[in-house]
Formats: sequence, structure tokens, C-alpha cells
Amino acid sequence: MNTVKMFIKDGNFAPWLRTVFIMLGASVVYISLKYIDSVFLMTFGLVLAALGGYSSRAKMLGLKPFDNAYKKVKDSYKEDENKKNEADQDKNSS
Repeated sequence: MNTVKMFIKDGNFAPWLRTVFIMLGASVVYISLKYIDSVFLMTFGLVLAALGGYSSRAKMLGLKPFDNAYKKVKDSYKEDENKKNEADQDKNSS
């Protein structure tokens, strides 16, 4: 569990991990274009850089892709369903 906390903080990738993704992705793209001339390697680098960039943007916007908020929403739907069922039962009993 501590290993996950090292990579994910506050529902998003840790700042150092975002930086690593961006720098590693840019380096892989540069090396693939300059020396190796491989489309697959360049695509892999672009994906890494995009992953770091999008996770940084998500942090700026306050989005938390790795948060457990969906569990709370799921429970709220259950509560709404229970209230609706109780209202229907009261309506049918009258």
C-alpha cells in the first residue's frame, strides 16, 4: 500500500512521476527521431509525454482520476432508490 502512495498523491500522479513521464517521453521521441528512426518508439515516447502532460493538466484543474469518490456516488444512488421505494410504498398503502 505504501508503494501506491508513493506514486499517487491526492488522487493524481505524484509531481515527480509526472515530470519523469514528460522528460522520459520527450527523450524517447528525440532519440527515436534522431538516431533510431523508429515509428513505434516515437509513438511510445509521445504516449509517455502525453500521459505526463495530461496528468499535470488534470492536477491544475483539480481532477482526481484515481480518487474513490465513485463509491460515494454509488451509495448516494442507493439512498435515492431507497427513498423512492419508501415513497412508492406510502403512496400504494394510502
